[in-house]
Amino acid sequence: MIRQNDKIWQVGNQIPESVSATLSAYSPVLRQLLYNRNIFTAEEAEKFIHPELTSPDPFLLLDMNKAVDRILHAIRTSQTIAVYGDYDADGVTATVLLTEALIEFGAHVVPYIPNRFDEGYGLNVEALDMLAANDIQLVVTVDCGIRSIREVEHAKTLNMDLIITDHHDPTDTLPPADAIVCPKRIADPYPEKMLSGVGLAYKLVEALTAHTGIVLDLSRWLDLVALGTVADIVPLLGENRKFVALGLNEIHKGKRLGLRALCGAAGLQDIQILTARDIGFMIAPRINAAGRLESASLALDLLLCDDIDQAAQLAQHLDDLNRQRQSMTKLIQENAESMADEEKNDNLLFAMSEEFNMGIVGLAASRLVDTHYRPAIVGAIGEEFTRASCRSIPELHITWALDQVSDLLVQHGGHAMAAGFTVKNSNIELLYARLSEVIRTQLEEKELKPVLHADMEIKLSELRPSVLDDIANLEPCGQENPPVYFVSKNLWVKGCRVMGRDQTHLKLTISDGKITYDAVAFGKGEWAKNMPAKVDLLYAFEKNSFNGRIQLQLHVLDLKASE
Repeated sequence: MIRQNDKIWQVGNQIPESVSATLSAYSPVLRQLLYNRNIFTAEEAEKFIHPELTSPDPFLLLDMNKAVDRILHAIRTSQTIAVYGDYDADGVTATVLLTEALIEFGAHVVPYIPNRFDEGYGLNVEALDMLAANDIQLVVTVDCGIRSIREVEHAKTLNMDLIITDHHDPTDTLPPADAIVCPKRIADPYPEKMLSGVGLAYKLVEALTAHTGIVLDLSRWLDLVALGTVADIVPLLGENRKFVALGLNEIHKGKRLGLRALCGAAGLQDIQILTARDIGFMIAPRINAAGRLESASLALDLLLCDDIDQAAQLAQHLDDLNRQRQSMTKLIQENAESMADEEKNDNLLFAMSEEFNMGIVGLAASRLVDTHYRPAIVGAIGEEFTRASCRSIPELHITWALDQVSDLLVQHGGHAMAAGFTVKNSNIELLYARLSEVIRTQLEEKELKPVLHADMEIKLSELRPSVLDDIANLEPCGQENPPVYFVSKNLWVKGCRVMGRDQTHLKLTISDGKITYDAVAFGKGEWAKNMPAKVDLLYAFEKNSFNGRIQLQLHVLDLKASE
């Protein structure tokens, strides 16, 4: 198996003088950062730095009128509505948002999230039977359902109406639901195609408010939108970026008890300075841990909770589950890596086992991609079916690849970089053979090396505290609005040592002869054995707060010996 160590560094093109002149109100560094994000005018820069939530009309979404009319009919006739979500952070936050909002409209609401282990992803027949037996006449999905043709057909036999709100890619054939709200439908005129599931749920609430004239403070739910949007790794541009920027402001107010308790359990003591990065690396994994190891209802209960003691208990339980999840991920990754190595397939890492935990396989696949820069599929084999998670690289649209072998799959769906499927155990070998060939034809003539993008090359002595203010203007950062990275070359290594519990991380003291900084490089501890005298660094410039002391440091993504 190929282990990817060499990375390609790509530094952004220098800003043209004409654009620099247009952005003259900003510092030279900020001008370059804005230009790298395709912002070329002062007006565009102002809207980007100070986003305001002026959203497109929700009724541009196909079937939004149908969805609103059916929901309002359910409210008028006292029908109970089931909000049917997904067990990841996007699905959980969407379920909480729509449940709370519908209650405000006077609806009788039952939130429902399927169990990953017993039911799997999305709509399932057994759950619909149970809901129908409990006199549910309307189901509204969030973050799922766009490919559930058989399940929706079954709901119709139960005299149950179904509204689907889903942001995933549809197939050519849509399920026969009463309304399907999805910006990725063919010919859908809504301009923002990359909303998260919770973002789409917010648009539904926005439409209900506009139609009824009921005055609600919609900003109260933007904390949930920010959580789900960041967690689902959708592009933080356009409406998504506005959602997250304004949602962070709501989070900073600390009004949602469950979220406040979860921040405390995660060691984030000051919720008033929580960032999108904190959500992605600290909060979302703990919310996801509930659905991965036990039940997503734990996270649902936490975010709906209005009792401080119960919130603290639930938050601590999620933190414990997350620690357990970390240990299990490492073990499954090692085992999957060994199994994939035996296949000697240079295009696809493929590992299935009865011993793998279904809730962890996606994380293990992600780790394999990070290490080897190849598409990875890791699956948990059950008695009759195997459920697998796929992670990919930019050179391969993994859901497209699954579409090419869909005749072998019971169910599948996802995005370009991540997907999942269910397959009969008897079809695993044939699936592997055919999928390997599909992927080989797509990748065989491509140079597969991970690319690290940096905004600009800068002298170390130019890293002043004001640069941190420039960086802060780009927050919230995330997918397609990446964090700011710099490259500095020919730096003297004044000191180096390994650090961390397992001694796998690297601590450096580096200088350009004019200024000296500390730097940390996680997972780079092996460099300490043979450290060159001078290095080039690709890094983030950041504040490090420890024991009440704030220090500026470099967070190194990659390093190379200077030429």
